[in-house]
Amino acid sequence: MSLVADTKDAGRIVALIEPTITSLGYKLVRVAMRIEGKSTLQVMVERTDGRNVDLEDCATVSQALSVLLDVKGPISGSYHLEVSSPGVDRPLTRLEDFERFAGCEVKLELVAMQDGRRRFRGRLLGLDSVMVRMNCEGQVVSLPFDAICKAKLVMTDDLLATP
Repeated sequence: MSLVADTKDAGRIVALIEPTITSLGYKLVRVAMRIEGKSTLQVMVERTDGRNVDLEDCATVSQALSVLLDVKGPISGSYHLEVSSPGVDRPLTRLEDFERFAGCEVKLELVAMQDGRRRFRGRLLGLDSVMVRMNCEGQVVSLPFDAICKAKLVMTDDLLATP
């Protein structure tokens, strides 16, 4: 599991941009590179003060990253930079996310099969060391954090009621 998706240079990009994002008062949620026509570098951030990310926040981060990425040039070719909030049904990318959102419904996918399946959906119960615990259809399962390739919150009334 990692902050990055879909780019071979993602680790280098995270190492480059994360200090700038942190210095501005945000936390990096995810970096993804999408190649559909013109390439798009997607950067998801959240505020460290817990308030919702708004358009002004996205513009602030985008301006700082644009300068940094133009000077350091870690991406070859042209691309579009997209800075956004993770949204309500956000991806879960760090161990702390699985503790923070305990009680919420999640969907996740593993790199390889476990107990005959790769996809799980259920109520997140939190962590036991580096094992993500969840209740799937009345059964508690523990999944190794390092085996998770995708995880996100599921939009539910309970999630919308979460502060």
